[in-house]
Amino acid sequence: MLRILGRTTSINVRKVLWTAAECGLPYAQEPEWAAERSVRSPEFLALNPNGLVPVLIDGDRVLWESNTICRYMAAKAGREDLLQADPYARAQVEMWMDWQATEVNGAWGGAFLALVRKRPEAMADAAAIARSTEAWNARMLLLEARIAETGAYAAGSVFTLADIVLGLSLQRWLLTPIERPTTPALLDYRARLQDRPSTQAVIDPDIP
Repeated sequence: MLRILGRTTSINVRKVLWTAAECGLPYAQEPEWAAERSVRSPEFLALNPNGLVPVLIDGDRVLWESNTICRYMAAKAGREDLLQADPYARAQVEMWMDWQATEVNGAWGGAFLALVRKRPEAMADAAAIARSTEAWNARMLLLEARIAETGAYAAGSVFTLADIVLGLSLQRWLLTPIERPTTPALLDYRARLQDRPSTQAVIDPDIP
């Protein structure tokens, strides 16, 4: 059985939990890591020297970096619908996964840390909150255009790993108290994602 180390409030841990559920892989979550148990302990740093969750343990195999873990689980389960074998189709999925990890994650910090996490240093910087909100909205408008173009999912007509990572980012955006543009395609997209049994099994729709 797989072990998934990390608290559920972590968006990156939720990527891994959702992928495991989608793939039908048995797992045990250890949510105390980065909560009651320190990720700076020698025990945890021996698994991930970065001191970050999630960590996946599969027997004597250890992986960190959430997108990599998701790819591994899809491959382990033989789910080529989630991550295709064809090089170009696979690259389309990975392109949107990488975009989420760089462009989207790089945009939300100021607004999210201030308005949801309530970190004092972030709350004190109104200019940073405004810049972050503008950048975040711009990224989500790009995703709005993409979903409107495909009429379905990020990489095309089929649900893939890209939709797991983007779906959680979309949820975070919608649950953060900022002014947002109108995005009908994204709202329809979110409804499609929430209809999936794997989503309903492991994703709390109220956690940003």
